[in-house]
Amino acid sequence: MIAELAAMSVAPAAMGMFVILGIIVLLASIFWIWMIIDVLTSNMETGEKVLWFLVVFLLHLLGAIIYFVVRRQPHGHGGTPALR
Repeated sequence: MIAELAAMSVAPAAMGMFVILGIIVLLASIFWIWMIIDVLTSNMETGEKVLWFLVVFLLHLLGAIIYFVVRRQPHGHGGTPALR
């Protein structure tokens, strides 16, 4: 009886963790695809574009984060002001 109660209480918690993990994986994959598209549609030179594509494609989420932080230029207003 106690084992049945324990099994019943663990199952919903495990399902909740799988749902959360699934959402995180889905968001990471969407971000990765967004960065791949951004690399391919950027106006970088061909060699640089190929290099960034390989970085993002082969390193998956880590490569996408590196590209987002290092290379992706801010659009619109904002960004860092020019140094004088």
